[in-house]
Amino acid sequence: MSQRNPAISKGIDYSLVWIYLLLVSIGLMAIFGATYREGDNVFQSFLGFKTDYSKQFYFFVVALVLGLFILLTDSKFFSATANIFYAAGIFLLLLVFPFHTSVSGTESIIRVGGFQFQPAEFCKISVALALAKYLSRPETDFSRTRSQLIAAAIVLFPAAITILQKETGLALVFFAFFLVMYREGLPSGILITGFAVAALVVATLLVERNTLALVLTAIALLLAFAMRRQIKRQKAIIFRLILLWFVCVSVIWVGVPFVFKHVFKLYQVERIYSTIGKEVPNEYIEAHNKEKEGPGGKKKDTDYNVRQSKIAIGSGGAIGKGLLKGTQTRYGFVPEQRTDFIFDTIAEGFGFVGCLVLLCIYLLLLFRMVAVAERQRSVFSRCYAYGVAAVFFFHIVINVAMAVGLAPVIGIPLPFISYGGTSLLTFTILLFILIRLDADRQMVLR
Repeated sequence: MSQRNPAISKGIDYSLVWIYLLLVSIGLMAIFGATYREGDNVFQSFLGFKTDYSKQFYFFVVALVLGLFILLTDSKFFSATANIFYAAGIFLLLLVFPFHTSVSGTESIIRVGGFQFQPAEFCKISVALALAKYLSRPETDFSRTRSQLIAAAIVLFPAAITILQKETGLALVFFAFFLVMYREGLPSGILITGFAVAALVVATLLVERNTLALVLTAIALLLAFAMRRQIKRQKAIIFRLILLWFVCVSVIWVGVPFVFKHVFKLYQVERIYSTIGKEVPNEYIEAHNKEKEGPGGKKKDTDYNVRQSKIAIGSGGAIGKGLLKGTQTRYGFVPEQRTDFIFDTIAEGFGFVGCLVLLCIYLLLLFRMVAVAERQRSVFSRCYAYGVAAVFFFHIVINVAMAVGLAPVIGIPLPFISYGGTSLLTFTILLFILIRLDADRQMVLR
């Protein structure tokens, strides 16, 4: 009896491989259910590379070959070339500016022949490797502010470039890497500050700015009164309170208006306000030099996508209508149903049970990634594993939240499920590098 090649099989975590194959299979089925048309010859369609499900199948074949190639690669290669990968990712991002193609409002795509490539997707791999490389250096003391700022710059630099390419949603994914920094010793106060700022931004959207500023002023005065004894002993406390109040008011009066007027596009602002059930203020509409009214004086339906998504999810009921039997997803009522709203196809076809099974598979994947990360001897492998887990977690949570109306529609694909060659290849590379590093988990990489 022939033995398996130990160069490939030794140390491989096959549970991750099987979960990967299962999710890709579900994705192919969902794309087939969303795009199949009556009368199509399925066999010829797969061979003809003309339908979305056939293209996704061929992308999967390429991704699988690439994954096998990664498993045959020495783990030291990834740590040795991490900075080169990062430089290549930044170069590709910059290459978008002179050679981009505008697709659905974004300018982050390069078209080569009949194929489209989105460098920002590839950059997730390069950032994960570069951040792991930096954090694993013996000379990196992550308790120092300088090291924390350098790590933040590694993450935020490609995010800033991506925002300039009008791909704000994808740029937000890079913030998931701050979870890796937190695992490696980033003070919890920084994360708390980040969540506090996010809460303040949401409050700015929900409450009138003058009212919110008065409330914050009242809170600051109450804090000063409650801490009057400490302030007498340590005068610096009052200056910190004043600084904190000033920063909060600046976010309300300067920060939020600037971002909504000059960073976000109008359709993004509309989606955010639609999520919280409010109309877009006229100041933002005027700043974008666009009118709220569409052709013929009809008001634009900014929450159409989410409303149709909710109808599709609700129509699936407990056990669903079955594959190719959903009315909302089969007849195009849900926009972008093969990409951003692919979750709706599963929800309508297989109902609450199908959604629960899919989410349990994702939960199993995330728990397995964390377990793999914690058993690494190498800091590089551990940081990379947590980086991959953080990226997957962000994509899964935001995509599902978009579908059910709990988050603005920002164009985040569902890993291994949504249609897209670049997305499938990126997630495959991220996962298989993790599997390769885990196979050599007893090795200490630098």
